[in-house]
Amino acid sequence: MTADVIVTQVESLLSRHRSAPVTVAGWQRLEPYAIGRARLEGGERLIVKWMRPHPGAARHATSQRLRNEVAALRFLSDDLTSGLAPRVIAADLDAELVVLEDLAPRTALDGLLRAEGATAHADRLAAFARVRGELNAATAGRSGLYGVRRRALGPAGDAERFAGFREEGRRQAALLGAPIEGGAERELAAALEELEHPGPFLALSNGDPEANNVLVHATGDPDARLIDFEFAGRTHALHDAVCLHVPGPGWVSVDAAFAGGYRRALVAGVPEAEDDRRYGFGLAAACFSYVLVRLERVARVDARPPGDGSRVQLVATLEAAARTADEHRSLPRLAGWARRVAGLLRRRWPDADLDLDDRAAFPPYTPRRR
Repeated sequence: MTADVIVTQVESLLSRHRSAPVTVAGWQRLEPYAIGRARLEGGERLIVKWMRPHPGAARHATSQRLRNEVAALRFLSDDLTSGLAPRVIAADLDAELVVLEDLAPRTALDGLLRAEGATAHADRLAAFARVRGELNAATAGRSGLYGVRRRALGPAGDAERFAGFREEGRRQAALLGAPIEGGAERELAAALEELEHPGPFLALSNGDPEANNVLVHATGDPDARLIDFEFAGRTHALHDAVCLHVPGPGWVSVDAAFAGGYRRALVAGVPEAEDDRRYGFGLAAACFSYVLVRLERVARVDARPPGDGSRVQLVATLEAAARTADEHRSLPRLAGWARRVAGLLRRRWPDADLDLDDRAAFPPYTPRRR
């Protein structure tokens, strides 16, 4: 859609919502996303999101993402009176358009980390971990309310969107010469059972718990807020802690020192998280589930030229998951399997055979070179 079309739709939507004429006096597209900032006459600023086709995604799946976001944000603001995320100001789901509260001057944490490094933003990283735990704590045991919100907006589709990726990840590991079998196979079955039946750990996630989806103040009190709920849904809470232990798509390294803040926040709503054995098992299970999803990419990464950052990032992902399991004394056979796969990739990709424990070369939140 062109800017003129979007502005016209926003004016129409807000005019209907407020029962008074609304004029957009300023417009800024926030590239490369389907997001813009609108300034209304009178100075009010709002965020506008619209849907655009994603490669390989059916139209109904694209529409579902906006419905996920609206349901989740209204659940948080209206049902839970939470200030963890922006409020929905108005939405036209048929037109695939939503107007949200503008959280500026907060800015995305990942941009600050890339520009100035993790050391300069320790307080903001702590806020990132804490707000993820606060989201899970606030929504644990409240899935019924969210379900009502989501069903009112139409079918939600398949909530398990990663099963196929995990199966492909297993296939890629077998092709490398490291099939999951024996004790590792039994541990994986137990891990997936835990994630499928989370019990008290069932909570709402925005579905993409990475540093680009948390907004903080660049100086002073970070006052973190979560954004991008297009893939929101109910899941095992500890999926949201993986990003604190295992590098996500944008990083080669992370810093698990901040994970304690996540756990302390989670305990407020999930007292079971105080149990070291139960917490460690759930966390390790979520880490290895994520590893399998990332291994789905092996063939594509293999085709990239030597020195591409995605190679060392995949090795780092495997080794970080194994280290997390060791630290929590959980799933030892899966940890051994992950190290075996990492070793095979190091030999296959000599350019990725690097000392990832060298904090001078790989300080926390080292960006992956693209």
